[in-house]
Amino acid sequence: MMAQIAGKPGFLAALDQSGGSTPSALRHYGVADSDYSGDAQMFQLIHEMRVRIMTAPSFTGDKVIGAILFEATMDGAVLGQPVPGYLWRERGVVPFLKVDKGLEEQADGVQMMKPIPGLDSLLQRASGLGVFGTKMRSVIAAASKSGIEAIVAQQFHLAEQIAAQGLTPILEPEVLLGSPDKAASETLLLDALMRGLDGFAGGQVMIKIAIPEVADHYAPLIAHPRTLRLVALSGGQTQAEACARLSQNHGLIASFSRALIGDLRRGMSELEFDQTLARSIDAIYTASTEKR
Repeated sequence: MMAQIAGKPGFLAALDQSGGSTPSALRHYGVADSDYSGDAQMFQLIHEMRVRIMTAPSFTGDKVIGAILFEATMDGAVLGQPVPGYLWRERGVVPFLKVDKGLEEQADGVQMMKPIPGLDSLLQRASGLGVFGTKMRSVIAAASKSGIEAIVAQQFHLAEQIAAQGLTPILEPEVLLGSPDKAASETLLLDALMRGLDGFAGGQVMIKIAIPEVADHYAPLIAHPRTLRLVALSGGQTQAEACARLSQNHGLIASFSRALIGDLRRGMSELEFDQTLARSIDAIYTASTEKR
């Protein structure tokens, strides 16, 4: 798994929609709010969608080198096998787990992560299921130096705890796409992340960022010896927009969600579903591996 994540061409599929983003994901897929009642039915429907993606012929480690899972997905099954084991053994895709519990209210231009009770227990369970690493998201809305430094400090503090359990953390301090001072935020974020990497004692981390306003802005992060891989979110952009911008950033690979699965529909035949997914995979793989 380490060799694949460290150096294999490809990208990560973000299949980790949580309670807040699941209804929107289901609507895009063709499941109306009236088609289910309560969280249990909602999560069952999103699990069925994810299983359909993971079992599609085109969804393999040839181009999708890793997949980020929601906790309920990790605990679920695919064709009678636990999801993480199925992904790695049958599809050649490295499993990751989203571990954050959502965001605090905005303060000082950012949204910190809420506390994560029982994190060590969750990490031990994930490790036992064959999960390679974790992901945790916080949000930057404004170019606040103190806010961004607090975000990064929290990310690295938890990364130490995660690394101590033998898992590879993905830090995700997302600068919002619509932020009026996004470029300034990215300058502050780069400085804070570089300092965090310099002081990190837990080995290597991965970092997930919004595609920067200035191409190759995060090149110093990629070159840092404590960075295993730098990956990018699409931030609500269309697949075409996200891929065009990603292709301008050398060494940066995708970790897309809606830009990967946004054209999939519940009513598609299995052949049409796989052909649509294959086109998305090919486009994102190309943007991740072939740079302008």
